[in-house]
Amino acid sequence: MKFQELNLSKSILNALDEMGFVEPTPIQEKVFSVVMSGKDVCAIAQTGTGKTYGYLLPSLRQFVFSKEKIAQIMIVVPTRELVTQVVEEAKKLSKYMTVTTVGVYGGVNMKPQAAEILEGVDIVVGTPGRLMDLLNTGVLKTKNIKKVVIDEFDEMLNLGFRSQLHLIFDKLPKKRQSLLFSATLIPEVEQLLETFFNNSVRVETEASGKPLDNIDQCYYEIPNFNTKLNFLELILANDPSMRKVLVFVSTKKLADKVYERLESQYKDEVEVIHSNKAQTHRFNTVEKFEEGFCRILIATDIIARGIDVEDVSHVINFDIPEVPENYIHRIGRTGRYDKTGTAISFITQNELEDFQIIQDLMQYKVPKKETPKYLDISDDLLPDERPKLKMKIIEPKPIKKEDVGPAFHEKKDKNNKVNIRRNFEEEMKKKYGKSYRKNR
Repeated sequence: MKFQELNLSKSILNALDEMGFVEPTPIQEKVFSVVMSGKDVCAIAQTGTGKTYGYLLPSLRQFVFSKEKIAQIMIVVPTRELVTQVVEEAKKLSKYMTVTTVGVYGGVNMKPQAAEILEGVDIVVGTPGRLMDLLNTGVLKTKNIKKVVIDEFDEMLNLGFRSQLHLIFDKLPKKRQSLLFSATLIPEVEQLLETFFNNSVRVETEASGKPLDNIDQCYYEIPNFNTKLNFLELILANDPSMRKVLVFVSTKKLADKVYERLESQYKDEVEVIHSNKAQTHRFNTVEKFEEGFCRILIATDIIARGIDVEDVSHVINFDIPEVPENYIHRIGRTGRYDKTGTAISFITQNELEDFQIIQDLMQYKVPKKETPKYLDISDDLLPDERPKLKMKIIEPKPIKKEDVGPAFHEKKDKNNKVNIRRNFEEEMKKKYGKSYRKNR
């Protein structure tokens, strides 16, 4: 099917043609008519299959111009990076339409964002916390909201946005269309569907959690962090196909350690991104990586979802994510839009059990490869990797009863006094031979 065969307006077709898009992806094709029917939708599709356009295309097709300039479409996403990406794609698609799109997110001053909305907005894209701020202050009006889109719903639950989502839904008009798009579907999401969606239609291109077939996966068993660093340096130096490499590390501290090791060798070719970095740094880093100025990007799961960078040749899981679904989103940064990609995982003995859970989720057994014999195996362990010393606890010996004196003992003579109540009248009679009383 070609885009021309969908019921799209000429202005949207012109924008697609200008971007070089000819055919819709399976999720875009399957979900288009269902969204156009006005029904609530729960769409499940693999990462990298074009979910963003899956909801933007029908939403823009049904957009009706209004002079009032109050938001008609609300799109809720989990991260600032995803806000920026969705806003950018919405502006590309609506280039030949009179549509104003505004993105809002936390971590920056709210006043400029509020000013943009007050100037007039048709589509508002935001993270849950900042949307609630704008709703509570009355800056963002909901009376004209016709569609609400929840992108990466399960990730928002993982990030603790449950209460904000409940509050946002409570403030929206009852007469609206609700759309949910995600790569995975967990039981908590289904529960919220029952609460806030009206008989939603489920649209799936593949089973939830199934990765793309064009991503070549493998893993290596590696004993510890520093040996992982040695192996990472080895493959980066010897594999010429690693043109644009995304390295996922579980924590900010470890991500910085990996960066410090590689920075001395690769200098401007390597960057690191995580939540401790300033927002401007995060945006600039992703832009450098996208444009090819940076070859290696080290990241935490903050960009496992939402970053849409073309031609990522390799994704390396330096370690395993805490949430199994995040593995799907990590490796989905490569092999996008029918291109091939490679996902490599470094697994320690302690991570094998968690990795098995991931394989069960994907219903796929990841092939194991052997590390080269000349790999330098490090004995230098991080504090968390060192074996825990088991200290023998010595219990104090109980005191035998025969060694203990009586619980009570006689008082000393000087303390053996007794308080006696004096009879003053008797004392006076004995002394003076008659009773003596005070005048009262």
